[in-house]
Amino acid sequence: MNPSLLRKYFIMGSQNCHKDPEEILIEAIEAGITIFQFREKGPGSLKAEAKINLGKKLRQICATNNIPFIINDDSDLVDLLEVDGIHVGQSDQSVELLRKKHPDLLIGLSISTETELKQSNLDLVDYIGVGPIYPTRSKVDAKKAIGTGWITQLKNKYPDLPIVAIGGITENNALHVMKAGADGVSVISAITQSDNIKKTVNNL
Repeated sequence: MNPSLLRKYFIMGSQNCHKDPEEILIEAIEAGITIFQFREKGPGSLKAEAKINLGKKLRQICATNNIPFIINDDSDLVDLLEVDGIHVGQSDQSVELLRKKHPDLLIGLSISTETELKQSNLDLVDYIGVGPIYPTRSKVDAKKAIGTGWITQLKNKYPDLPIVAIGGITENNALHVMKAGADGVSVISAITQSDNIKKTVNNL
């Protein structure tokens, strides 16, 4: 994949929003995000048909604006939402199975530690997500913050592997993350809770 797609990676579900998710996504796209991940997960998230209906609306917005649409973890939605890609964690469905089942999808994999790196088949993924870089409250099950050093280690070892960083990233620290070697920053609350999405995305 083109690493530039990861530059401003927006992740959102209705549980992250203080107003209509569709409005937030449109504003974020107009402001310059480069890729979107639908993550309807955790306390307050929609289930079943309501989740699917929101996914379809957000997917259409992305399609209209030529923004890649990624689904978080839920492989059952791959065909239903006609997604461009899927992002999984270490305990989710294996990338081996996903790649076999969906050979043309963009596949992202979260890698936070050396142990996770050793057990991951990087030949089957298009990019990796690393983090949490800084402490975050957007995920109730977030791991301990690992700092920017891990980004630099990975980039030095795998210079051609696209890397997006996540976790506690804001417009105030995004530059440090990019300087560490990330191809992009992924954010949730920095955008969903912003009073000025255009300014926030620009600063990211």
